[in-house]
Amino acid sequence: MLFRGGLVFDGRGALLENHAVLLDGARIRRVAPLAEFAGWTGPVVDTSGCTLMPGLIDCHIHLCYTGSPDPRGTMQKMSPAQLVLTILANAQISLRSGVVAVRDCGGKDHLEFAVRDAIEMGVFPGATIRAAGRMICMTGGHGNHIARVADGVDDVVKAVREQVHAGCDLVKLMATGGVMTPGVDPQDAHYTAEEMNAGVHEAKRFRRKTASHAQGTQGILNAVRAGIDSIEHGIFMDERCLEEMLAAGTFLVPTIAAVKNILDHADQGIPAYVVDKARSVAERHQASFRMYQKAGGRIALGTDAGTPFNTHGANARELAYMVDWGMTPTEALVAGTSQGADLMGLDHRIGTIAEGLMADLLLVRGNPAADIEAAADRTNHVEVYKAGLPMMERLRA
Repeated sequence: MLFRGGLVFDGRGALLENHAVLLDGARIRRVAPLAEFAGWTGPVVDTSGCTLMPGLIDCHIHLCYTGSPDPRGTMQKMSPAQLVLTILANAQISLRSGVVAVRDCGGKDHLEFAVRDAIEMGVFPGATIRAAGRMICMTGGHGNHIARVADGVDDVVKAVREQVHAGCDLVKLMATGGVMTPGVDPQDAHYTAEEMNAGVHEAKRFRRKTASHAQGTQGILNAVRAGIDSIEHGIFMDERCLEEMLAAGTFLVPTIAAVKNILDHADQGIPAYVVDKARSVAERHQASFRMYQKAGGRIALGTDAGTPFNTHGANARELAYMVDWGMTPTEALVAGTSQGADLMGLDHRIGTIAEGLMADLLLVRGNPAADIEAAADRTNHVEVYKAGLPMMERLRA
């Protein structure tokens, strides 16, 4: 199948004109100037007026949450069977909305692993999932209602081993307090430097990626110094955090949509403590993002989808939010494609339009490198392809 007629955005920043992309089944066979395909007589997708780009990658979601005003309360009312179906539905609406891969940064009792494996085996269509399993936090820490609570170096190491044994793709450690947990302050460091170092080291010993919910300054530093792969949120980043993250090549996954959706729906049933804390961090959140972006730090798109009014399927809006906060459209597109693949260890498979990679693609009207709404607004999505197969009609509700 040959895509020709429109623009091609390669995922690394290049916008190609007068090029075509040839698929061979599930993979990209050739990316080359149109003239090379002058004699092509096989199937053609006319992309005139459109841009073919890699499918989006969301590096921070929670498949067990539904985006309700009180996701924690909603989840607690659901049976394990209901949760598994919810996880599958969220993975499918993500794919239909242009997101070909997601990183689940904290689930419920490893239920998401079964959905991940079924999608990987082709039993069900859905976004590719990389999952952390149970988050790891201190007693009373952020997310303790679903996390594996661990205190002290030995217990943190044991908790990491439990996630590895269960089949996690990455390990997530909670370095600080957060907005969505009552009774904790986002600025407080939770795990000590020693505990964080032990957890990251143990995860890497078993070749697992690592992520840390880290909002407060000291917690960010503890995670970065331990060798964490990504800082989630990074709200109270300061100059020292900036310098050490840049030196280490640490990714920032900002999740702008999480706080924005809380504030945009503050009077619609969200617990008051959540709204109050979101208001207290909002200005600092934007400043930290701008600081890291201007310094050339590595940023990957992540939405925290599942948190209040931050629904699965609306993930692409994060592209527009990042542009609103100072990125160019091209920088946002790179953050939403190749940078996400790099962070998730999927760069050998997806994230760029390059020969030999999987044909996980998104076709959008217009030119998103000139107007980010071409990709951020789902109504501009023409088709999403997973392994070369069109998915929008197949997954239509």
